[in-house]
Amino acid sequence: MNKLEFMQTFVRVAEAGSFTAVAQQLHVDRSVVTRQIAALEQHLRVKLITRSTRSLTLTSAGSAYLTECRAILDQVDAAEAGLSQAASSSQGRLRLGLPLSYGLQQLMPMLLDFMQAHPAIELVMDFSDERANLVEEGLDMAIRITARLAPTDIVRRLGSCRLMTLASADYLARQGRPTTPEQLRDHACLVYGLEAQAARWHFQGLDHKLLNVTVRGPLASNNGVALMQAAAKGMGITQQPDFIAAPFLARGEVVAVLKRYQPPALGIYAVLPSNRYIPHRVNVLIDYLATHLARRTG
Repeated sequence: MNKLEFMQTFVRVAEAGSFTAVAQQLHVDRSVVTRQIAALEQHLRVKLITRSTRSLTLTSAGSAYLTECRAILDQVDAAEAGLSQAASSSQGRLRLGLPLSYGLQQLMPMLLDFMQAHPAIELVMDFSDERANLVEEGLDMAIRITARLAPTDIVRRLGSCRLMTLASADYLARQGRPTTPEQLRDHACLVYGLEAQAARWHFQGLDHKLLNVTVRGPLASNNGVALMQAAAKGMGITQQPDFIAAPFLARGEVVAVLKRYQPPALGIYAVLPSNRYIPHRVNVLIDYLATHLARRTG
């Protein structure tokens, strides 16, 4: 029995709550994972996981063993990272969750440069605007652009971007230009999201007071570029990050409105799967992105 390997599998199963999810992460059959856990339980002579048709639950012994396994595996990772750092080398595979538009437009050139600077680090990139569960999907790190973090998120702030309120000149000629955020209630607004074609947009006036306005419109989408294309065609007003708006502004397809009322800035964060030991290669990438994003926004 490879105790470290089996302990790693146990920690993965405990964190993901699924044999199937861990099998997919490891690219093995589910039976391989279940056999490893069964062998570990037999070796320890104690039940670690209670299985049901819908969920997995740790026993009291399993919870205690999980804590010890994490500590041991963290020490192993730290020892290996110390050797790597001593040899001035960074290596291994990193699975990244990246937002679609920002990932392709802004991060991809930086990541390609990073790979050239660190040829021993392999990157696996998953582009999606869905909020990923890092543990279940086996991600080492995700990049999120948001104004609201979950209380349990383990993050490092990399930078920020600003939101802009935008519409085409044609739409404004037909429907009028709003001069206050409250007037957006009378406009067709193109909102980000899928659950409903309504959203709350936030603004900060010159007096620094926060204004919240509920807006509605004919189109909702979870992709900012799609909403910008609709705005460029005169279908309504949208609120988008500056990096998505930039090419549409440069081509004169949209103009900014409500410039006196700026939405709160969005933070750009590196999100980690837990507060356990962070592998050296992850820290190397975070430092690289933080440095290069600071140059862009500084």
